[in-house]
Amino acid sequence: MNFDFLHQTSDSNFLYKFALKPLHASIPSSSSTSNYLSTLLSSTINFQFFFRFSALVLLPYLPTMLQFVSSNSLLLLAVLLFMVLQPYSVTAEVTYNVMNLGAKGDGRTDSTKAFLNAWVAACGSASPATIYAPPGRYLLRNAVFRGCNNHAITFKIDATLVAPSDYRIIGNAHNWLAFQGVTGVSIIGGVLDGQGTGLWACKKSGKRCPSGATTLGLTRSNNILVRGLTSLNSQMFHIVINGCHNVKLQGVRVSASGQSPNTDGIHVQLSSGVTILETQIKTGDDCVSIGPGATNLWIENVACGPGHGISIGSLAKDLKEEGVENVTVKAVTFRGTQNGVRIKSWARPSNGFVKHVVFQHIGMANVQHPIVIDQNYCPHHKNCPGKASGVKVSDVTYEDIHGTSESEIAMRFECSSKYPCSGIKLKDVKLTYRNKAPQSSCSHAGGTTSGFIEPASCL
Repeated sequence: MNFDFLHQTSDSNFLYKFALKPLHASIPSSSSTSNYLSTLLSSTINFQFFFRFSALVLLPYLPTMLQFVSSNSLLLLAVLLFMVLQPYSVTAEVTYNVMNLGAKGDGRTDSTKAFLNAWVAACGSASPATIYAPPGRYLLRNAVFRGCNNHAITFKIDATLVAPSDYRIIGNAHNWLAFQGVTGVSIIGGVLDGQGTGLWACKKSGKRCPSGATTLGLTRSNNILVRGLTSLNSQMFHIVINGCHNVKLQGVRVSASGQSPNTDGIHVQLSSGVTILETQIKTGDDCVSIGPGATNLWIENVACGPGHGISIGSLAKDLKEEGVENVTVKAVTFRGTQNGVRIKSWARPSNGFVKHVVFQHIGMANVQHPIVIDQNYCPHHKNCPGKASGVKVSDVTYEDIHGTSESEIAMRFECSSKYPCSGIKLKDVKLTYRNKAPQSSCSHAGGTTSGFIEPASCL
């Protein structure tokens, strides 16, 4: 079979030179058609190259090619044509616009049903599907998006989704928006407005109030991407990742009053492979809280403040509790926060643990307590357990921690008397308190230091 005619055209020269000619040259002239096919299909690299470009270059020349094809080569051409056309048999991605399903972006009309119907339609698609919310304000009650067979669904949000202004409507729901048992979901863009200020005021007044709803809950889900999302004024936690694997949050913004109660920015528990990147969190509780069973967690390029810092814990809430391990917190800045990097556990028996943790390249600006391990955690100093914490803390590294402390004790390691902290490593720590050296405090803590350390180590 002679492909030389392809060499005569400039736009096909590239294909001829790098795909067809090498294949043709590799086959003896005496090869039968069956041997020819076998050799072609076994030439993996060239065949893949041919497969990629032939749809653009080869098809326009099929009429000319037929002039050079003998009858015993028709099978070859049939196979090649099948390979060219086969990729285009896949159905294209589909988009479901929530406005076409009855949603209204006026901020007043309940659009919950339209969003749920869009989810059902996307789940029923055999192809990747996008649920699109065009610009507007869409009122949603609590909604649960449950797992389905489509593992390629994207929520593209160019709008603001608004919770009911009456906090009682969703206040007793565990989540306002929940994804349960899903795989391969991406949430891109958008603003989630939890309208939590009314509930915060209720709690501050001492009245009987609902506990409040988490704005976005991800439960028992895998391969999740949340990018460019903003969460405003959540009633309670902003984002909770529970029982998940392989979750990436990037470019997320969390905003709530520094006085808002229990409004943790991002909470991770019983999950592995969670990554939090390039995120800004301003809230009234922990910017990131890490609960039992969190493993292989990576946090990088996060700005925290106001808030209570990044905390592992609180742990030892239960006697039987999964441990926390392989956590990296890197390139994070804290401004005006209550704490910087903290590990906290209640002073009660537990089989939990914390190990293999790295806090690296951390900046502190006017942080009340920059470095803390507190194994006598009891925030309101009421009904404190008063026992030795069963949580074992080991192999924790603090490297390149610098900035200003608002308290004289800038580094405090208050560990369990029964299971002292071990393997704490301090490297290049420089904190100041009112332009002078602060102090450190240690109890039942052991470890090593290297480089410049200020405050002076008490390990």
